[in-house]
Amino acid sequence: MSLSTPDTIRRLQRTLYVTAKQAPARRFHGLFDKVWRDDILAHAYALSRANGGAPGVDGETFADIEAAGRDRWLGDLREEVRTGRYTPQPVRRVLIPKASGVGQRPLGIPTIRDRVVQRAAVLVLEPIFEADFDDAAYGYRPKRSALDAVRQVSRAIDEGHTEVVDADLSKYFDTIPHAALMTSVARRVSDGQIVRLIKQWLKAPVVETDEMGNRRMSGGKKATRGTPQGGVASPLLANIYMHRFIKAFRQHGLDRRYDAVLVNYADDFVILCRHGAAEVLETTRRWMTRIGLALNEDKTRLRDARCDAFDFLGYTFGPMYSPRTGGRYNGVRPSQKAVASIRDAIRRRLRPGNQAPWEDVARTLNRTVRGWCSYFSYGTVTKARHDVTLHLYHTVRRFLRRRHKLAGSGYRRFPMPVVFGELGVVSPLALSRPPLRTR
Repeated sequence: MSLSTPDTIRRLQRTLYVTAKQAPARRFHGLFDKVWRDDILAHAYALSRANGGAPGVDGETFADIEAAGRDRWLGDLREEVRTGRYTPQPVRRVLIPKASGVGQRPLGIPTIRDRVVQRAAVLVLEPIFEADFDDAAYGYRPKRSALDAVRQVSRAIDEGHTEVVDADLSKYFDTIPHAALMTSVARRVSDGQIVRLIKQWLKAPVVETDEMGNRRMSGGKKATRGTPQGGVASPLLANIYMHRFIKAFRQHGLDRRYDAVLVNYADDFVILCRHGAAEVLETTRRWMTRIGLALNEDKTRLRDARCDAFDFLGYTFGPMYSPRTGGRYNGVRPSQKAVASIRDAIRRRLRPGNQAPWEDVARTLNRTVRGWCSYFSYGTVTKARHDVTLHLYHTVRRFLRRRHKLAGSGYRRFPMPVVFGELGVVSPLALSRPPLRTR
């Protein structure tokens, strides 16, 4: 099944985007019938299928759907949405490790049925709001990425924007006020059925299961804040609400007054100023309070990029030293947390109880390593890749020594050329960097 956007959907999205761009005050109606269009629901299913993921509270998997008949399933869902009988099911909440490796964060898992309808709605709504979104926003947007945001921060520092507001929002996805969010949605959408759908997703109950197997229900109709991380519509809704802050940043001229560059990715953002960073932070704190959000004061800091390091989107920015000359320069490298995260991922893939065939182990391991290296490909990466390569080799060697029940250390049976050669493990040092994208 092709994941390229069908021409019929592409034309609709282009029409919505151009119309929204040409008429910034226009409110759109007549959108709901697009959500249950056959081609849009089918493409939404294909995208959801490709994304995979665990089943929701109903336990239904993609394999179950396809065994019973995908077209029939989509037809039934279409009629539920078209006739107004569709009602979202509760969201299953699980805790997953944070990228830092310290602590856990909640992840909401809607049912496949709800994922498909949310994806269909996003296919229709995203072009409208894309016409409004600012270039400062990089998260979950077409043709923009976290790596683009990293490059923009690096460029701003090189250009002299070295007074940095290193900001952290406190539980952003969990604290977005529903009423204010719906006001932001309604500035562009007047279709009452679309608005009703979004409200239903925001009010969907959340189901958690504790270590004893007891289920606990929260949220529901009484909930007034939050959009579940993991919900398909959540990134778009989060961007819509963050746009309030970015718009105020522009309208009040903070970029001009302080020669400031704002870079935002979902709930992470930094503001890089030539001067006046303390005033920008105080204004940001006041505005966030006004729109019902809060900065995490324990993690929000003022930095001088010429002498202080700070982390953003997995990278460390700040002063670095050339190993050849000893000279100092403003640079960017994978953060210590990022290196720790890939080391932990390698250990999990090669846990002692893994009995899968070596070909499957190597394939999964290589996918993990390639993904990490693809993202951490900007700036000074050689040392980080060297450290990861050594960790990868020694972890593989120990794994194979256990599997083959060798008495010794395994160095002679599995030297580095064998591991990264005939055994097919990818070496991070051997991976080339992808070409830089130009915008």
